[in-house]
Amino acid sequence: MGHKLKIAGWVSVGALAGALTTVSLQTVARASLAPLPLEELQQLAAVFGMVKSDYVEPVDDKKLITDAISGMVASLDPHSQYFDKKSFKEFREGTSGRFVGVGIEITQEDGLVKVVSPIEGSPAFRAGLKTNDLITKVDDSMVKGLTLSEAVKKMRGEPGTKVTLTIFRKDENRSFPVTITREEIKTVSVKGKVLEPGYGWIRLSQFQERTVEDFVRKVDEIYKAEPNLKGLVLDLRNDPGGLLDAAVAISAAFLPENVTVVSTNGQLAESKFVYKASPEFYQRRAGPDPLRRLPAALKNVPLVVLVNEGSASASEIVAGALQDHKRAAILGSQTFGKGSVQTVRPLGPDTGLKLTTARYYTPSGKSIQARGIVPDVLIDESEEGNLFSLLRTREADLEKHLGNGQGPEAKDPALEKRREEARKRAEEEARKPASERKLPEYGVLEKDFQLVQALNQLKGRPVLVSKTQVIENKNEKKEQ
Repeated sequence: MGHKLKIAGWVSVGALAGALTTVSLQTVARASLAPLPLEELQQLAAVFGMVKSDYVEPVDDKKLITDAISGMVASLDPHSQYFDKKSFKEFREGTSGRFVGVGIEITQEDGLVKVVSPIEGSPAFRAGLKTNDLITKVDDSMVKGLTLSEAVKKMRGEPGTKVTLTIFRKDENRSFPVTITREEIKTVSVKGKVLEPGYGWIRLSQFQERTVEDFVRKVDEIYKAEPNLKGLVLDLRNDPGGLLDAAVAISAAFLPENVTVVSTNGQLAESKFVYKASPEFYQRRAGPDPLRRLPAALKNVPLVVLVNEGSASASEIVAGALQDHKRAAILGSQTFGKGSVQTVRPLGPDTGLKLTTARYYTPSGKSIQARGIVPDVLIDESEEGNLFSLLRTREADLEKHLGNGQGPEAKDPALEKRREEARKRAEEEARKPASERKLPEYGVLEKDFQLVQALNQLKGRPVLVSKTQVIENKNEKKEQ
């Protein structure tokens, strides 16, 4: 998601496109389905010349070229992006799980930066930033008019330096400044514990280079504390995704060996690929398979997966694989719908291109793109209902989003009316004292309605299904 949708990832690039290569006109011509459009390229060169010679003041050659590339790529879909030196470094830091900044997952909405979720334990998290907060200014710079990458650059900096973010909080109808001290964000992507005797909970907040090792370690801790585990909840709520190989590995932890986890399809021959629950599809480097250390019982333990509108990309791959193989019951809300593959190719030693090259398909052949994973059981966020889910942005709401390739999207003419009703309910909720607002706290049974329902599902008890949710884009046609 820009930085929100963490792309198919560094490892998936290798799997989909072979060795990373520098893109040149020769490779473009080789990969293209048609000869290079020489007339249009000449026109581009003519415009470049006119700007250089006629513009009111001198313009830097490099800026003109990079802006032209950025505009070309940004016009394709929300997830294709040109990386300059700094943003390329930040991208690689993001997939490693270490970077210097304030610690928020973001997207763009109405020209502003929207907080998808603060990273747990980060400076932004400690400062009280919330999901759906809008950032209108970074220090003295207005965010309106900036690209997502430009906004991220302004928020990044050296450890120990301060940045002031101006926040507009819709549900409280107010703007306020928050000064945050930047620090190295070492994101812990896996949390877990024994909820009560016999039942465990593991939460994945992102899919990063260290996620598989952290997952194996956490599962081992849970089984040592509770050797006779009767059920497990895998919590993927608000997980924006990450590295594809990590998603394949987490799926493989629960599935029989060598079954299909996810497939991809695009124009390039390399993009037509099937990923299976086998070490060669998820191991990042030579050595023993990290999943071999997992307890054998994990393959058969009753499993519930929790998802919501913030579950995207890699988390949708895991949910889709476990759902299609009937390995887990999926509970929660329809997921984000980010089902496209981004391949990252260096353009030189310190710049690169992130380009959408394929779509993801679940093992049964369903496209995730612009639809997401529909849970087996729709569960609201609270006992009062899923009041604010319609206010959350999903892939299908993004401008220029890629279609799912399985026929036209089913648009709901009543959706905007329901969203307006949700906005009114949000305003009413905002007028309540803070102590009366019921916000979920993941992993705390007393404050996590959906987690309680997941436990009920594992125990065979009645589950309180959604009162308010409606499935978006019901197209079920299967073709690749």
